[in-house]
Amino acid sequence: MFEESEIRGTFGFMAFHGGGLEEATDVIAKQAAAMTGSSYYGIQQPADLKWHIPSHRIDPQHSVVLDHFLNHVDTVITIHGFGRQGFFTSLLLGGRNRPLARHVGHHLRMALPAYRIIDDLEHIPTDLAGQHELNPVNRVRQQGVQIELPPRVRGASPLWWDWEGPHLTPHTQSLINGLAQAVSSWSPIGDATEQAE
Repeated sequence: MFEESEIRGTFGFMAFHGGGLEEATDVIAKQAAAMTGSSYYGIQQPADLKWHIPSHRIDPQHSVVLDHFLNHVDTVITIHGFGRQGFFTSLLLGGRNRPLARHVGHHLRMALPAYRIIDDLEHIPTDLAGQHELNPVNRVRQQGVQIELPPRVRGASPLWWDWEGPHLTPHTQSLINGLAQAVSSWSPIGDATEQAE
């Protein structure tokens, strides 16, 4: 298991459960960050290690790399993977920066019309909503959005059993493009609680 960080702009992407745990989340976050000049922080695990550390337990006091990243960025998007009955074509947009969640949701609906984009916290399971104050997505100055991705949009479902690459699946690439468009068009004004679209 190792950390990776690329410091660029003050918008950031994070992926805590990359590598063999929540497949392709690190790839998605890293590519979206590169496309938008955003900073990136990720944790990768080897394929044989399935250690899921809850996000609120990922503490910058125990990582100089993460602490530096969180102090550098103002706003973040964290990329996670999940699989749950009834949500296999749903993307869940949690985190405490709700204006940003709605903004990202708008762009993802255009990029991924075959998926259900949920940015209303009332319809997101509590344990997937990213509301804990110690979750790194909420530790930066203007907080951020936690995106939970089902296997299909990450290219990790039976739908893609015969996909040979070498590029990402079309759905995954559309997701990255949608994220990039959302970040490129985001213009925060003051504190996240004051932002209006």
